[in-house]
Amino acid sequence: MQQYRAPGWLIGGNAQTIWPALFSRRHHGPPPAFRRARWSAPDGDFIDVDWLGEDGNAPLLVLFHGLEGSSQSHYAQAFAHWAREHRWRYAVPHFRGCSGELNLAPRAYHSGDYEEIGWILERARREHAGRIVALGVSLGGNALLRWAEEAGESASRTVSAVAAVSSPIDLAAGGAAIGRGFNRQVYTRMFLRTMKPKALRKLAQHPGLFDRHKLLAARDLYEFDNVFTAPLHGFRNTDDYWSRGSAKPHLARIRIPALVLNARNDPFVPARSLPAAHEVGPHVTLWQPHHGGHVGFPGGRWPGHVLTLPEEVMGWMQRQL
Repeated sequence: MQQYRAPGWLIGGNAQTIWPALFSRRHHGPPPAFRRARWSAPDGDFIDVDWLGEDGNAPLLVLFHGLEGSSQSHYAQAFAHWAREHRWRYAVPHFRGCSGELNLAPRAYHSGDYEEIGWILERARREHAGRIVALGVSLGGNALLRWAEEAGESASRTVSAVAAVSSPIDLAAGGAAIGRGFNRQVYTRMFLRTMKPKALRKLAQHPGLFDRHKLLAARDLYEFDNVFTAPLHGFRNTDDYWSRGSAKPHLARIRIPALVLNARNDPFVPARSLPAAHEVGPHVTLWQPHHGGHVGFPGGRWPGHVLTLPEEVMGWMQRQL
């Protein structure tokens, strides 16, 4: 994947982001048939986990999705296909409010939510006898890395390796990038189109939780996080959230094998914000190909597929086992 090159018919980071998400093939054969389980959270809330496979001794891949993602996201389907083909067990825990049903507590999810990652992985460890690896995509990858950083040596008791794909590990740099130009007009609008209604439903659930008029006035993720995400999750404001939530400053603290994969043409994650080899510890592997977009990495002839990404990332995972 370090040497990955996009197909010649798909040029540029935006094309390599949008086309794979909408049109490229995610699996061969029928779609993955998930079995859903509901887990009670430590605070009395719940999350929904979609499962493939029943073999408790097979390796288990736990995938944490990105902002407003789910088990139906193109990348989640592609990794499900890989797991099915290789007879791995596979689980996609949905961040709160992302499974199709609004969660109960006066909170949602965020990029630095390592405590949430921690209890989910501990619960998976109790339910599964075989080896476990964890993969986070975009927001989920930053949160997963934050968990590995905070867990330190103890992380190995839960998982054998972690990987983060297209993750904005410098949240301020990513937030600035998505808040301007084409990104603001396309991606920011796309995210706010689902995030604002969810937030308003949360306000109806918990009256007085935040200022409704300020939320409706938010035009980018910085403003949305200032009104909703930051205060609901114990941060002073967006700047405090983005600073404390970013994984990049703490990568040297990771003590298990960790892969950090970012395309240098990712429209969400500026190449200049990516870590260099001297900024990470010996347990961290950096893959920074020039092509791929944001969770794209398409392959093949038109209309293409997104199966190269799981093949490469899971090949790395298998070598750690």
